[in-house]
Amino acid sequence: MPTPHRTTARRQLLTLLAALLPLLAALLVAAPEADARTEAADARTEAADARTEAAGARTEAADAVPAATLTEVTDFGANPSNLRMYVYVPENLAPKPAIVVAVHWCTGSGPDMYNGTEYDTLADRYGFLVLYPSVTRSSKCFDVSSPQALRRDGGSDPVGIRSMVDWATRTYGADTDRVFATGISSGAMMTNVLLGDYPDVFAAGAAFAGVPFGCFATTDGSEWNSACAQGTVSRTAQQWGDTARAAYPGYTGRRPRMQLWHGSEDDVLRYPNLGEMIKQWTNVQGVGQNPAATDTPQSGWTRTRYGGTGDRAPVEAISLQGVGHNLYGSGMAARVLTFFGLDGGGPAPQPQPGACRVSVTTNAWNTGLTASVTLTNTTSASVNGWRLGFTLPTGQTITNGWGATYAPASGSVTATDASYNAVLAPGASVALGYQANHTGNSAAPGAFTLNGAACSAG
Repeated sequence: MPTPHRTTARRQLLTLLAALLPLLAALLVAAPEADARTEAADARTEAADARTEAAGARTEAADAVPAATLTEVTDFGANPSNLRMYVYVPENLAPKPAIVVAVHWCTGSGPDMYNGTEYDTLADRYGFLVLYPSVTRSSKCFDVSSPQALRRDGGSDPVGIRSMVDWATRTYGADTDRVFATGISSGAMMTNVLLGDYPDVFAAGAAFAGVPFGCFATTDGSEWNSACAQGTVSRTAQQWGDTARAAYPGYTGRRPRMQLWHGSEDDVLRYPNLGEMIKQWTNVQGVGQNPAATDTPQSGWTRTRYGGTGDRAPVEAISLQGVGHNLYGSGMAARVLTFFGLDGGGPAPQPQPGACRVSVTTNAWNTGLTASVTLTNTTSASVNGWRLGFTLPTGQTITNGWGATYAPASGSVTATDASYNAVLAPGASVALGYQANHTGNSAAPGAFTLNGAACSAG
């Protein structure tokens, strides 16, 4: 029979164990959680250190370029044609600045463009960066004619300019949605090329006395295309648009807006080139060639706007009566900034054609189908000319259609308005459709874009 003191000791030991067991269990459960929290904290610390290091690198690079003075930058990235890069950083640089690429004329240079235009003083006022590419080849003209220059990442000058933009974006945390290009003569031609090669990089361009993208194309190594310069190259709007789109096959995103300046007495890049550029960029934008607005900003100027009536219409053209090739003058850069939306004033951005709703129904049989499409303009502005983009399912080929013209017959298709339904008022709808063959998949397209902007379904 146990003695009383042993019984008491056992009871005390059991009581102690009962108290300790929950504590031990809690520790066993909590330990992994604590380890996980420690690991997560370490990961956050490492990420913060990486961000601090990246910010320090940006600060160091930015400090290497003094403010309020034109500075050459080297080793800025891929540069197959050995361009030189100059940058102007204003003292009041915005926290997330826009970028303006200012491209010089033949025989000129980046410093010449800096000295001959007002973009630096305007940058002081509005806080954006200005990049001045500079040609080193003997002609001092930009390459706007070679096959390499006329395709995305093909080589030559556009690649170097893209690298300059990337450098500025990395170094200053620039706003990638506000990158712009402007140029004079050879620089105007390069502006057209940049917007064709890199529609995902540039939001808009302003070309002073240029030619359409691809007009100067040559295959003999020559930098000059006399037929284009003389204004004898004429194509349809669709052909010009296809030429620009071919630089970046398969791209379906938004397209940059374009402002065009030309003198009626230009004897270097003759005046008909203005009309050809209007054809090209209205087609690229998917808007009609009939002006939505026409006015006279000052004596001798005729300004036409396409696809919109505001300061930031999809396409704007300014014709200068009696003016020759050397048309750039004081005050024009400020008008460029208004078109770009960088002047801090003026009306809100022009409503862009594109916001829409699409509903589609199909009726299929063994090897064929019909699709009925209803397109509705859901913006508060009229759409003057439309291009509806979609991708046909694999194995489908359009054999005929109504309410639009369709090209190509398979793959990524664009339905372009007919003359009688080109204008879509706010809230208005248009019916169109097509007949197609199929090899088993009779589904409707899954997504649509109107003039490059995504549509909602329903």
